[in-house]
Amino acid sequence: MARYDVYGVGNALVDQEFEVEDSFFEENNIEKGVMTLVELEQQETLLAALREQGDLRKQSGGGSAGNTLYALSQFGGEAYFACKIASDDTGDFYLNELGHHNIDTNIGSREEGTSGRCVVMISPDAERTMHTYLGVSVNFSLEELDFDAVARSEYIYIEGYLVTSPPAKLAIMKLKSYAEENQVKTAMTFSDPAMLEYFKDHINDVLGAGVDMLFCNLREAQLWSGKESIEDVCEALKTKARRFALTLGPKGALLFDGARFIEIEGNKVEAVDTNGAGDMFAGAFMYAITQGMDFTTAGKLASLAASKVVSKFGPRLKSAEHADILEEAGLLSSN
Repeated sequence: MARYDVYGVGNALVDQEFEVEDSFFEENNIEKGVMTLVELEQQETLLAALREQGDLRKQSGGGSAGNTLYALSQFGGEAYFACKIASDDTGDFYLNELGHHNIDTNIGSREEGTSGRCVVMISPDAERTMHTYLGVSVNFSLEELDFDAVARSEYIYIEGYLVTSPPAKLAIMKLKSYAEENQVKTAMTFSDPAMLEYFKDHINDVLGAGVDMLFCNLREAQLWSGKESIEDVCEALKTKARRFALTLGPKGALLFDGARFIEIEGNKVEAVDTNGAGDMFAGAFMYAITQGMDFTTAGKLASLAASKVVSKFGPRLKSAEHADILEEAGLLSSN
């Protein structure tokens, strides 16, 4: 039976990206830089407004955990993705974008309904602002989990966005408990500042006594901890994460490997779209540590990979680009 480096859970979403000016957010009463959950009618209204001011820039598979596992699988890791999609054209597109190289899913028969979709607005500073309609993903539940596959995994990976749905939150808490009981390591991403602004208690419920590996950016960590300085934020993170990666945008990242802090320099690029940067960082990082690489090597690979994603539109790279990144990092022989 297959063994997996990472068993991940998350919302399966198709991203539709548009370039906008900052004035668009004010005109449409949109909070910049965060993910906002919306109903289908709201999203359709927004799409109509976006199409009036410009063409669709890019459509691609998305979702935080989906992006991370896609990256891990394309680097050469073995992944399992538990998600929920409908039997519609959006779902067909999502499956095609996910690919089937080194990645298994729970998706067999698909129910009627609408698959999730995320409208991504990219401002001139390359910041991403998202309006998400979850579709059938809102009903992600225990039924989507394969505990036999979990037991055959080195890590589980939990997407913070799932705490917005009661059945999904229950599922990931059961998943985490099962992993801990079966000596499977636990990893989690906070996903977005909005999860800490509006769902902090739910995030803490999932964190419980802590996780083996946590991914977050500085703004998310500040909102979660109530602290401002990096030093205070890191001390707070250590109370819930045995190891963590704190991403700092173009400044790189600060890692804690359980014993010491490691500074990872950023890679200078002209950023055009930050959508998927954190997901790629986590995917490259998880690939590296599950292949036996140390935190410094993992951090350098993750930082390099994230820089490649932000230099073009869309949250994912083409399959061949992952091999190019490994070669640039001097790690191709490790794959």
